Amino acid sequence: MTADEQISIMKKAIAQAIKVMGDRFGATEQDVVRAILELKTSMQDTSEPSRSAKTVLGPGS
Repeated sequence: MTADEQISIMKKAIAQAIKVMGDRFGATEQDVVRAILELKTSMQDTSEPSRSAKTVLGPGS
């Protein structure tokens, strides 16, 4: 996945989360769960390299 595609996915997930949080009474629990899952999914690809770097460097590096 390219960086532009990743950014696009993250923007969509953030927009959905903002929409759900802004409409507390109109959003169902399923809407909230879906928005959270989309945010987590969109962030997984970006957080993996930082985890790898910490593993390679080790503690105290």
